[in-house]
Order: sequence, then C-alpha cells, then structure tokens
Amino acid sequence: MTTYAKAFQIPRLNSQMLAWHTDWESLFGARRPLIVEIGFGRGHYLSHLARQHPDASIIGLEISNECLDSAERMIVREQISNVRLIHATAETALHHLFESASIQQIHINFPDPWFKKNHHHRRLMQADTLALLVERLAPHGELYLATDILDYAEMTGDLLETTMGIVNRLPTAWANTLPGRTITKYEAIAQREGRDCYYFAYQRTADPVPPIPVIKELDMPHAVITLPLDLATITEQFTPIKYAHGETHIHLMDAFFGRSAVLVETHIGEPTLRQHIMIGIYITAGTHDADPAQTPSYTIQLSSIGQPRATEGVHIAVALLRDWVLSLHPHAHLVKQKIKEKALL
Repeated sequence: MTTYAKAFQIPRLNSQMLAWHTDWESLFGARRPLIVEIGFGRGHYLSHLARQHPDASIIGLEISNECLDSAERMIVREQISNVRLIHATAETALHHLFESASIQQIHINFPDPWFKKNHHHRRLMQADTLALLVERLAPHGELYLATDILDYAEMTGDLLETTMGIVNRLPTAWANTLPGRTITKYEAIAQREGRDCYYFAYQRTADPVPPIPVIKELDMPHAVITLPLDLATITEQFTPIKYAHGETHIHLMDAFFGRSAVLVETHIGEPTLRQHIMIGIYITAGTHDADPAQTPSYTIQLSSIGQPRATEGVHIAVALLRDWVLSLHPHAHLVKQKIKEKALL
C-alpha cells in the first residue's frame, strides 16, 4: 500500500459499532454541516458531494459490501478526507445515529423500487420513514431524490406533498432535469436507454414536527441461574425457540457446546434493526470447580460475537433463553437478573 493510501485509509463503520447517537464532530475531527447520501452505490455521487461541499461532513449509508469496497477504493484513490462510509440501512442509521434537526442535506439516488406488489412495504419511501427523514433535517435543510421509475415517482410525489415540515422547491411535483446536478453512472445508463428521470427537491421548514427520539442502547441483560445439569446436557436438550410480538421477531436457532459455555445462535428482527448474535450460557467461574457437589451456577449473557447491541429485542431474547433454562430441571433456580422484557408475553 502506498504512503498516501495509508494516510487516507479509513475504517469501515457500521451501525453496530457507532455510538447511539453518534458524535459526528469527534468522528470527523471538526464541527461541520452533515450531508447524508442514502444508498451511494459505487460512490461517484459521494465524490461529487465531497468536492462541492469541502467544508461539510459527508456520510454515505449503504448495505452492499461490494459497493462499500468500491467506494472505499475511490476515497483512497481520490484522497477524500471529508467522507465516512457506514454499513447500515437508512432506517437503522436515522433512528439510532442521528439526532433531531442535525442533517443539512439528504440525497437519495435511484432507490430500489421493489416492483412486486407484496414487496412494496420494503420501499424506502414510506410515510413513517419520510417523517423520520424530515425530523432529522435541520431547519431549511434540503431533501433530494431521483428515480427513473414513474410509479415510484408518482408514489413519492404523493407522499412528499402530504408530509409535514417540508415544502417543494420546484414549480411542479418533480422535474426531468435538475441544473447543477452531477450524473451518476446509473443515471447515465438510464439516459442512454431513453428512460426519463424524475427529480425531487424539497426543503425543511421552520415549523415543528412530531419529535422522534433517538433510540438508545439499554443496559446489557444477564441472568444468573443455578441448575444441576452440565453444559453437555444443556446443549443436548436445546430446541429452537421462536417469538413474535408486533414487529419484533426472535429466533433462537441452535446451540453449540464449548468447554465453559453453550453458545446459542440468535436472530433478532426489530422495526429499526436486525441482529445476528450469540447468547452464551456460561458456567460461573469457581462455583462448581471448587466443590463438584455444589449445584453449578450459570450466567446467561451476550457473547461478543456479532457485535450485539442491547436493544429491547435482545433483552427479550435473553429472557426467552432464561425461561428455557429454568424449564430444564425442577431444581433450577433464578438467583438474580437484569432484564427489561415489557413486551414478552
């Protein structure tokens, strides 16, 4: 790696490792206006934003590892110092990373239209998400969107028109050209193939909108249980556990035996976040080794595998595993716990 490449190499960030909310001033080393591109593809528009706004902090959100790799190479190649890339969905980043009224510009270029009718709920432009976008914009902040799908443009136009806190900067619902805009590679392909493009430009007003608080992390959950069974027996008796309540879906899938713990592979889906983690059933150090006649004590807590964040769904998952462990033997006993489980029925 060349000297300049090392100098401009930046760590890949994700919503699992950043603080909720994120201190962008510390991350960029300066307090500057925030500009966000959602779904940056290969990163060419991010490069344009970085050149156009050298005094701003540019944040790119993307879920494709291939696109992240490409954009990272571009940042090194072009020596761009005011861009950070984050592996996260828009919903996760906006709910957990950004404070109210903190973003100066949001750019959305050619979002996935999710053509199938039963996939429409996956579209980025939904009423709830749009309300969140607006709430995170600073007063007089700007929202730009481009698409080459007429159906998506019509749907977006209807949503934007009825959304509180923003006004259209264009004389019509959308424009087919936008002066001063750089052309993305996808956009150039659409134009060569004769497809019309539809551009939206909206601005945040100073009017108040319903607040949407940043979703912050809870304390790490744990439970301590005495149980007259060894780890091998606990592993053998494990059966998958599924749970659903509202938009929270949890699946404790499989158990893996180790010398000092049983690790349980767990998927947790919540409205703003999905996690694939391990929850451990750890034998408490010294409680059984010193006196084999003593009933073993186990601590149920998160493993570091999967960079878990202590959301309400994670607390519920630990509670589900706790209840299962307690069911294994009539002499199982809950010693203590720290679990928030208000949604667990």
